[in-house]
Amino acid sequence: MAGIIVIGAGQAGSSLVVKLRALGYVGDITLIGGEPVPPYQRPPLSKKYMLGEMDAERLFLRPEAFYADQNITLRLGVQVSAIDRAAKTVTLGTGEVLEYDQLALTTGSDPIELPPSIGGDLDGVYTVRTLADADAMAPDFTKGKRALIVGGGYIGLEAAAVAATRGVQVVLVELAERILQRVAAPETSDYFRTLHTMRGVDIRESVGLASLNGTGGRVTSATLTDGTELAIDFAVVGVGIRPSIALAEGLEIDNGIKVDGFGRTSDPAIFAAGDCTSFPYKGGRIRLESVPNAIEQAEATAAAMLGGDAQYHAKPWFWSDQYDVKLQIAGLNTGYDRVISRKTNGATSFWYFHGDQLLAVDAMNDPRAYMVGKRLIEAGKSANPAAIQDPATDLKTLLS
Repeated sequence: MAGIIVIGAGQAGSSLVVKLRALGYVGDITLIGGEPVPPYQRPPLSKKYMLGEMDAERLFLRPEAFYADQNITLRLGVQVSAIDRAAKTVTLGTGEVLEYDQLALTTGSDPIELPPSIGGDLDGVYTVRTLADADAMAPDFTKGKRALIVGGGYIGLEAAAVAATRGVQVVLVELAERILQRVAAPETSDYFRTLHTMRGVDIRESVGLASLNGTGGRVTSATLTDGTELAIDFAVVGVGIRPSIALAEGLEIDNGIKVDGFGRTSDPAIFAAGDCTSFPYKGGRIRLESVPNAIEQAEATAAAMLGGDAQYHAKPWFWSDQYDVKLQIAGLNTGYDRVISRKTNGATSFWYFHGDQLLAVDAMNDPRAYMVGKRLIEAGKSANPAAIQDPATDLKTLLS
């Protein structure tokens, strides 16, 4: 029996194979990953790992021996060159051909890189996606160095926070009118702009990067779209990610690999889960770039691969750590028309509404606001905006 092959040894891939065994699957399982290390957590790469507060071993989702104990074959540091859907085979970069009964794609996403024409291929220009990326840039995160962060999303802001904490002089540029414009309300943007400015980060909005310039193949300066020239020692690019769909040739694509509520692609023998997929959500389709989605969708897909009849229903939530602030986000704010602010004893939260319906909550150092908001959103309930805004309100009463 050929068994199940899973391509992509990240959070989704690891979750899927572990769930297959937990559900009683006894056939062969092979998990293929392009990196030479076992599946690991990615979020700490731009936070605790870069700060030196977490070592590589603690990043691993499970010890490598776990997979052997579960009779899961790990093929690490291996690229997949082709999938033959008719023959149900996977060809590795080594030329080896593996057969499958069912195949799962958990290939994740790839960072958007700057083109070589504007200096994207210079040494000292980094993205933050893999353990190797974090290790490569670590020597530059030292006091007194000068960094340019390109992109004011969460990855860029987290990198800026680590750099500033380590004493690096940081300039962050964001081409949009404000940081976090794509994902958050102006209130959240204002909160984090103030937080970073107070830590010495020079944030420049409505300003982009024209080019990175180098000497001897190493970046030494940056030219901004307003004509400013900056002397820099390194640059971190955080301008977004794209679903990794190169191996999905021939499958239906819709902002990622198109899957149904069971993780099935347009090929009945191939499933997919995680960042690389788009899936049904509230009458439309979405693609979520988050650890919770990678885990939960992968586990639901594993069950479906074994004949389960429960569809995946996403419950979106996210987080970001910057300095001493923990941001927790519940729900999706798409379509909001007003934001209610709540501030109590150093905790801040912003509540997104469309009409009377609560859509999402951004909670900064406010776990209670996050918890209450998440429970309300998942239950399809709302709350009185005046009660939310009143600091005397015990938020737990909103659940009754």
